[in-house]
Amino acid sequence: MLCSSLLIPGHFHRLLPKKHVALFVFGDSLFDAGNNNYINTTTHYQANFWPYGESFFKYPTGRFSDGRLIPDFIAEYAGLPLVPTFLPPYEDKFIYGVNFASGGVGALVETHQGYVIDLLQDCGEAVEAKTRYAEAKTLLCNAVYLFSIGSNDYDAALTTNSSVLQSDYSKKEFIGMVISNLTTIIKEIYKTGGRKFGFARLGALGCSPRMRALVNGSSGSCSETAASELAKLHNIEFYKAMEELEKQLTGLKYSVHDFYDSGVEVMNNASRYGFKEAVMACCGSGPYRGISSCGGSGRGIEECELCENPGEYLFFDSGHPSERVNKLIAELMWSGTPNVTWPCNLKKLFEHS
Repeated sequence: MLCSSLLIPGHFHRLLPKKHVALFVFGDSLFDAGNNNYINTTTHYQANFWPYGESFFKYPTGRFSDGRLIPDFIAEYAGLPLVPTFLPPYEDKFIYGVNFASGGVGALVETHQGYVIDLLQDCGEAVEAKTRYAEAKTLLCNAVYLFSIGSNDYDAALTTNSSVLQSDYSKKEFIGMVISNLTTIIKEIYKTGGRKFGFARLGALGCSPRMRALVNGSSGSCSETAASELAKLHNIEFYKAMEELEKQLTGLKYSVHDFYDSGVEVMNNASRYGFKEAVMACCGSGPYRGISSCGGSGRGIEECELCENPGEYLFFDSGHPSERVNKLIAELMWSGTPNVTWPCNLKKLFEHS
């Protein structure tokens, strides 16, 4: 299992600086820095072709953006190098943390199963060997564990004509399963010594160009769609779950960023933040460029449009923010005030020992 790879070679401790805080990243395509480059999946769950990466790296890295992702900026603010992806594996990469994120993954095992790396199973098996090394245990205890997960579970349920979300009761039940799986992984990491967790709550899922295109170009508020409504309900239940975990798990500290409200704020006031386009994607095709054709021939699709300046767009492709948006959100997660990032921001988590 992937999480068992948190086992750390015994000789790595000689390289650790004092007061070191590593960053371990879990999540979906918002955080995937290229893990899916190394698995047998479809091009839909990969971004290792042009124009991905064009604005910063100048070549495709596997990141679903024109440049850096939120964890890349968080690492920079924390004084860390870019956190390496888990794949391909090699020794000593754990010193500064590891990025386990996989595009398309969900909290539920069934979400896109067979096409993504299963990040949220059997993490309890990860802890047996590393307690032999005091330095390894200290690293894992001091580390920050950063999450972005859940949107693919709801997206998959809504777009596969599933009857699982047909009633208020079934919605509550489904959200409960997603939250339960997420809290299980938090508890397993806690058992390994992890105490500091950072989360990006779900954004307004109905506001992506892809979801706008799927609802036939509806002119209604994207925050009123079924997808966004599920995100709101998920966020409410996740808040309750974290309050409960804080009571159960001694020493647990966490930071939660309200990605929903901050995203809607930027979308509704795009020009104030220096954006010219808040609805259409920079790269793609069809209505709002909401068809996932970014990369063109890399995805086996001939038709693809590309804007001249991704920095003017909120969305780079049909479902992912541009680098400028990622930086804006990362800044709010890192140093945001309690009205957007609570009960503390990530900067305070990294400073806490």
